[in-house]
Formats: sequence, C-alpha cells, structure tokens
Amino acid sequence: MLQPKKYEIVGIGEILWDLLPSGKQLGGAPANFTCHAWALGAEARLASRVGADDLGREIIERWTARGMPTDTIEVDGERPTGTVSVDVDAEGQPRYTIHEHVAWDRIEADDAALDAVGRADAVCFGTLAQRTKSSRAAIEVLLAATRPDALRIFDVNLRPPFVARDVIIESMKPANVLKLNEHELPVLGEIFGLSGTAAEQVAALAGRFELRLVALTRGGEGSLLFADGALSEHPGLKTTVLDTVGAGDAFTAVLTLGLLHRWDLERINQHANEVAAFVCSQPGATPKLPEALRRPFTGEPQLTSDPIS
Repeated sequence: MLQPKKYEIVGIGEILWDLLPSGKQLGGAPANFTCHAWALGAEARLASRVGADDLGREIIERWTARGMPTDTIEVDGERPTGTVSVDVDAEGQPRYTIHEHVAWDRIEADDAALDAVGRADAVCFGTLAQRTKSSRAAIEVLLAATRPDALRIFDVNLRPPFVARDVIIESMKPANVLKLNEHELPVLGEIFGLSGTAAEQVAALAGRFELRLVALTRGGEGSLLFADGALSEHPGLKTTVLDTVGAGDAFTAVLTLGLLHRWDLERINQHANEVAAFVCSQPGATPKLPEALRRPFTGEPQLTSDPIS
C-alpha cells in the first residue's frame, strides 16, 4: 500500500508528569499533542525542557523507547522536571495543581529547536509554557522561525491561575489556526469584545485574525469547525468516560493532520471526535490508538505508535 506523506510537526511547550490518583502519567498538552501526532503517522518532535533528574531521565528513556526524537528536548541542570497534581471529579473532569519553577519554565530557542521548526509543516503552542518571560520569549523566536506556509496552531489551553490577557492577545498574532474549548471561548469573548452565538463568535475570531480555521471543542457535546465561511458542527459521540485528560490534545493532532492532508471539515470533525472519544474511554492522556483510528493517516499499522504514558 502507498504510504501517505509523512509530515513534520513540532509541539512547543511543557512536558511533565501528571500525578493522577492512579499513579504518574506523562503529560503536558504539547507533549500529548506530539505523541498523538506521532501515533497518527507524523514525524513529530517536542520542543521542551526537562530536569537532570530521575523524572527527566525517565521521560527521555520513554520517548526513545518508542522511537521518538529527543533532540529538541533540552535538559536543565538546575531546575526539576515539571509535575502537576491532578484530581479527577465524578464526571471525569480533571483539576490541576501546576507546580512552578520547573525546567519547562526555561525553554530555549536553541539550534535543534530552530532547525526543527524551520522544517516543520505545522507547529502547535499554547499559553501555559508562556507563564515565564524567558520561555515566552523563546516561543516567540521559535514561531518567528517557522515557514510562512506552515500551520501555526494556537491551542489556548488556559490553566488557572496562569491566565494572562497579554499572552492570549500576543499569541493570536502569529497563529493561523485557533483551537479552544467551550470554557475558553467566553474568556476570548471578553478580551476581544465578541457577542452572539458560539458560531458567530468563532467566525468573528477567524475574520479578525485572518485564521485558516477555528476549532471549538464542547466536551461531550462535540465540536464546531469554521473555515473560509463554512461551518461544520459535530454532536459528539457517546462513550464511557474514564477521564478526559489528553482528549483535547488528540483532537488537535487529528485536526492538524487533517488540514495537512487536505481533508474537508466534515471528515476532520468526525475523525477528531472519534479519536477524542476513544481517549476519554481510556486511562491517561495518550493511550495506544486502535489501528482503525490510525490507518487514515498512516496507511499501514505503525509498531512505534505505543503510548508514552
């Protein structure tokens, strides 16, 4: 079977350990996104930073064992690997305590990262890794080094108390794709003076910032995609929710690859909801995806697409 094109994708931002009630799991939205993109057939890298400690070494070992590149994961000799305490409520919704002064607070735009983003067909970034001035400056440099035709996906991913108005405003400028959820839309609505229905607000954001696409996820109620004046709404899929950690990142990975493969909005929306629903039904952020969910992008089964957590 002819193999589809293998696109180069870079996630930019935090990698950390989610300390879940069931034990620690590797996480961080950009790390989850990168892992899912790799599982779906991309040549995916993560531009991040870990500590020179046991937790950091375990991250590198796990990444390497799955065949994923580690050249853009920096090692910090002073600060520890990031951790997040996660509690999951009765409805499967996570609550996060994100610990500060960790390695990914000092991401650098080093040569390896600059080379990777310069080649990338798509990069994905969020707000959390921009909570410090140094990482924010490095992420701005990395985004500026991307190709003009590259997808620059801004996955808002607000994590209180690290919600900064200026970070959101400035992050909209380099982005050409926006992904946000139903809790984040009102925040952007207040910042940018949006009104009307969710679809009208999404369309307004697309027009104001000349975005190629805006994706709004709505948990169990599905998602809305808007591009070039066209709207696709998906009602969501019924599933038994174990936890929702990583589902949005899986959605973003499918969205990114769907755009690169030039899928239409309806196909992207359907497959993204299928993958996200599966992730919700499994423990952890990056469960191994079934072959049927990978095959539309990979063509053939991938032995290296095991989960990292």
